[in-house]
Amino acid sequence: MISRIDQMILELKDTTDLMVDLAYSSLLYNNVEIAEEVVMLSEKMSDLVDSTQDQLVEVGKASPDEVYRAIVTTRLMDSMLDIADAAESIADTVIRGLADHPVLAMSIRESETTICLAKVAEDSVLAGKTFGELSLSTNSSMFVIAIRRDDGYIFGPDHKVRIEAGDILMAKGPQDAEGYFKDLADGTEKTIGE
Repeated sequence: MISRIDQMILELKDTTDLMVDLAYSSLLYNNVEIAEEVVMLSEKMSDLVDSTQDQLVEVGKASPDEVYRAIVTTRLMDSMLDIADAAESIADTVIRGLADHPVLAMSIRESETTICLAKVAEDSVLAGKTFGELSLSTNSSMFVIAIRRDDGYIFGPDHKVRIEAGDILMAKGPQDAEGYFKDLADGTEKTIGE
């Protein structure tokens, strides 16, 4: 059985991974919307680190044998925070309008993959369905790497996860599939995979 602290560390790792992916994408595509998502994730990361530290203190108080684990975990969290801070710095250059550079433009032309955000509308064909029912990555060529739902995130959603209206889907895939994917989410496109 996975402990609460282990779950929190996994969530920190997933959050950090997503921040890095989104930060680089915001920079490559000069996309402020994706950069702002990185900033929101950074705020979530700070709250999660505080909660994890509180849990570690409680574990250390209850079981002195666990103090070493708490110290190692704290060092790991510090490293993840450094990575998250770097991702936020990358996103900040986009938000401040400093990301328009010729070298980045060249890398975009060479890239065949994009990351995008898409909000699921009430009348979307995706709303209320699971990833398994939709075979979304197969039918849209876009792979959902995370979902923002209210104030939380679902990382690496599996086939059982149900998509809800209002969800923000963060997807990765070929640039030419982005428009269709966004049209599915916003309800413009009414059929999937046909």
